Amino acid sequence: MSIFNELLGNVSIPKFVKVRQKFPRPKIENIEKETTKELMQKNLLNNIKKGDRIAITAGSRGIANIDRIIKEIARNIKEVGGQPFIVPAMGSHGGANAEGQIKVLNSMGITEEFCGAPIKSSMEVVKIGETEDSLPVYIDKYANEADGIVVINRIKPHVGFRGPYESGLVKMITIGLGKQKGAEVCHHQGFGKMAENLPKIASVIIEKKNIVFAIGLLENAYDETYKIIAMEKEQILNLEPQLQKESKRMLPKVYFDKFDILVLDEIGKNITGTGMDTNIIGRYHTPHASGGPKIKKIVVLDLTNESHGNANGIGLSDFTTKRFFDKMRFDQTYPNSITSTVQETIKIPMVLDNDKLAIQGAIKTSNLENESDAKIVRIKNTLDMEYIYISENLIEEAKQNPNLEIIGVLTPPNFNEYGNLF
Repeated sequence: MSIFNELLGNVSIPKFVKVRQKFPRPKIENIEKETTKELMQKNLLNNIKKGDRIAITAGSRGIANIDRIIKEIARNIKEVGGQPFIVPAMGSHGGANAEGQIKVLNSMGITEEFCGAPIKSSMEVVKIGETEDSLPVYIDKYANEADGIVVINRIKPHVGFRGPYESGLVKMITIGLGKQKGAEVCHHQGFGKMAENLPKIASVIIEKKNIVFAIGLLENAYDETYKIIAMEKEQILNLEPQLQKESKRMLPKVYFDKFDILVLDEIGKNITGTGMDTNIIGRYHTPHASGGPKIKKIVVLDLTNESHGNANGIGLSDFTTKRFFDKMRFDQTYPNSITSTVQETIKIPMVLDNDKLAIQGAIKTSNLENESDAKIVRIKNTLDMEYIYISENLIEEAKQNPNLEIIGVLTPPNFNEYGNLF
């Protein structure tokens, strides 16, 4: 028996019940039809001439239906005689190298075969100008050489700062297309200047490059596409702040304002930049964002395969497992942190042998009068929030909330022979 079993083995873990969380659920049923309709109704393909080489941006996030949307856009471009290709637009992600960024895209279903367009990946950038306050402006080599660019991104709250432009089209233009070099420039002055720097840099690119059109995507709380908004490049800076406000109203949440422990089955770069959405867990790696529930301890059990070892975000937790730690790759995790100049998200929490010990460790260190009374919420990840598990002491509070439906029976957590949850 290990010392950890001796110290934590007698810590009582409460029983749990499955609960359904209810959120508004508008949804697009036919993604391809809606994508083409937006392009046709707004005549956005008219500026593409026969033979034009059109770069389509593809980021590193797990955006709903992104592979299908890119495929449909590529199809439309080919129908009017253009030659589409895909550019990984993800700053320093994928280990800050060209091959790694292709692997990130492939893991999300964005392949040359499926999308019907080649992927051109390079970390080489071209300086195309400077902002009014002398910040250099960089853009991906292949996008710079293209006859036109199509910018695509989901619009949602950022995990580290607040402003009219957070995660969205402006960030994709500035940091995504800027690759590691552009991301470094934008992050150099810290997250306190991010809301100011993003539109400054994006404005130069919008002015100098032929952005044929942009596609903004909004998702509901169930990680489903509910709005596809196509726009001309002149509309990006005006429309995005409105769409940002709308996205914040649709953000999922845990319907408990205060509890002891949050257990996440997994985090990952395909879920959000910090592995788990800071807006949902109520913990932030910068002082420039706030909100969310008050939680004493956070436990992370696993890292998604789609993260390719990038464990960014684990530093926001208090406990994790050896399983998670063994998947962590420093060469994938650290470039992102070095580029962003923020190290809080990559610090390593207490690592214990299995799920059971990690949860017991969180309970033990929560300074509760009675450990069996711990208020615990367990979720799969911060994208998949419809079904959660809550401990016995949260049941009465759940019954008072019309957005929560208890659908299971109270049972002890089910651990396998290795101490991991089924």
